[in-house]
Amino acid sequence: MEQRELIEKYVSNDDIYLYNTGNAQRAYHAFGCRYIPDCGLHRFVVWAPHAREVSVVGDFNGWDGYASPMYRREDGVWCAFLPNVKNGDIYKYRIVGADGNTVLKADPFAFHAETGPATGSKVWDIEGYGWTDGGYMSARSGRDAIHSPMSIYEVHIGSWRKREDEFFPNYRSVADELADYCKQMNYTHVELLPITEYPYDGSWGYQVTGYYAPTSRYGSPRDFMYFVNYLHKKGIGVILDWVPAHFPKDAHGLADFDGEPLYEYADPRKGEHPDWGTKVFDYGKNEVKNFLIANALYWVENFHVDGLRVDAVASMLYLDYGRSDGNWVPNQYGENKNLEAIEFFRHLNSVLTGHMTGAIMIAEESTAWPGVTKAPEEGGLGFTFKWNMGWMHDFLEYMKLDPYFRKFNHNKMTFGITYATSENYILTLSHDEVVHLKCSMINKMPGFPDDKFANLKAGYTFMMGHPGKKLLFMGQDFGQYHEWDEKTALDWYLAEEPQHRDLLKYYSDLLHIYQKYPALYRLDSDWNGFQWINANDGDRSIFSFIRRDETGKKNLLFVINFTPMARDDYRVGVPKSGTYTLILDNEHGLYKRGEHAFSKRSVKSECDGQPYSFAYPLPAYGTAVFRFN
Repeated sequence: MEQRELIEKYVSNDDIYLYNTGNAQRAYHAFGCRYIPDCGLHRFVVWAPHAREVSVVGDFNGWDGYASPMYRREDGVWCAFLPNVKNGDIYKYRIVGADGNTVLKADPFAFHAETGPATGSKVWDIEGYGWTDGGYMSARSGRDAIHSPMSIYEVHIGSWRKREDEFFPNYRSVADELADYCKQMNYTHVELLPITEYPYDGSWGYQVTGYYAPTSRYGSPRDFMYFVNYLHKKGIGVILDWVPAHFPKDAHGLADFDGEPLYEYADPRKGEHPDWGTKVFDYGKNEVKNFLIANALYWVENFHVDGLRVDAVASMLYLDYGRSDGNWVPNQYGENKNLEAIEFFRHLNSVLTGHMTGAIMIAEESTAWPGVTKAPEEGGLGFTFKWNMGWMHDFLEYMKLDPYFRKFNHNKMTFGITYATSENYILTLSHDEVVHLKCSMINKMPGFPDDKFANLKAGYTFMMGHPGKKLLFMGQDFGQYHEWDEKTALDWYLAEEPQHRDLLKYYSDLLHIYQKYPALYRLDSDWNGFQWINANDGDRSIFSFIRRDETGKKNLLFVINFTPMARDDYRVGVPKSGTYTLILDNEHGLYKRGEHAFSKRSVKSECDGQPYSFAYPLPAYGTAVFRFN
């Protein structure tokens, strides 16, 4: 059968039309390299409307640029059907652009790629993996993420843990150890720094060249499927860091794909990030939007991932992001809003939530853009959650202060509550905060070593009690001393040293009560879920507040002292008569059943504007969490 006959028979006009109109939700079925059993050939399909010529070069034709020409359809899509192609073969597209220059490009829809510094795509079949996580997936589809606990462990696979004989760890070996660690620590999810194929290790995965390919550094697509499947069987969700905001200029990537700007805006005032040296996707093109939306769905459906954290959302929403006056293009109304990106997000999130998989969408949005987690039909962007960058900044600025100066900055810790219900938030202490001379979390803390660990316990306790889901970057739960470095593994030996082991246990205890008590997650975005007892004790730098759920049972009272000054008879106001039982403190950690813990009945004595109160010996840097009904 001739090439044109094969194209007419096995390249769906409907699929290409849907792609051109932005509605091919599973475009990866129509594009890229796929084996067609009916004809016994591999089909190659690529979008390159500006190209003069396109051919496939690879292991199967000796990389001869003239051996396997592709045929152009009227819609700018090129196709070829080739024999003698096998799984694992390396290939690229040889593209002669409108300017006559010839480039070799990786396949934008490739499922696998060579390990750097090589840049070829690999023929790969992702079908037929034997998933065994059916129970987990079924439960996920019916889960109410907003009203469920979510404690996220942010991980960079390449530097989490390495064996002596490994340059890069494998998805499979990491899965076994990581799942056990998360279960031990009481994390509900892991969030992986980008694992979509990227050329430069130092980018941490944030400069993507292969959006449909799990990076080959850590193994094959099936290895990554094993990773997700294994974590699911252990009850741990997997969230991917996803980067639709920009892409690098590497010659084999998406930049000037067919000799002209294709995936990016043509105008450099819109199409380039001057600070990052990268290209910006053209969200006004149906094909580009479709490429990205299909990609998001691809990871959810084919790899069972539980959600995507969308990087650098603010850079997409604002036309003047990182650009000086005169170097950006206003929208049709003269504003700095990127209307095309707004529409893209609404479409993206509607598609993802419309499939009822239970997968979540998380925005790293660093401004006060309204309605990030509001539904598109209500004028919002449609994300499930938003990273609370404002809380993170205020919290860290406060925690770094010498305790003497905290009383002058008391509002940094209370301000977050004023807007806590405006979005569905995740409180984040992420990788960005422990690099580039910002210090590790433990070394941000003031004082001598004992003070540092005590401060961090107090800070983590405040974080756990504050409304919002939780995220902590790897190494910060046991007090990693040095800043994170993607080239080296965490200093796991520290976790065996007394102070670090104690901090690790304490954080695990915090996560235990977080999951155990619905008061800490059911009403995160509801004013009924939080009550200040004393938000104004700045002179003593003590915060006290209550968390509740809709039942009004098993409420939790938090009392946290951010100074080295003990308060031997600290009186705290409470709203009702009853018994207040200590369930966790900084010196002991979690009190288990049968262990003696402080318990006190409140008395009718006004304090903190409350009708009842009780006295408690609050130590230096003391933390205390009480249960009451």
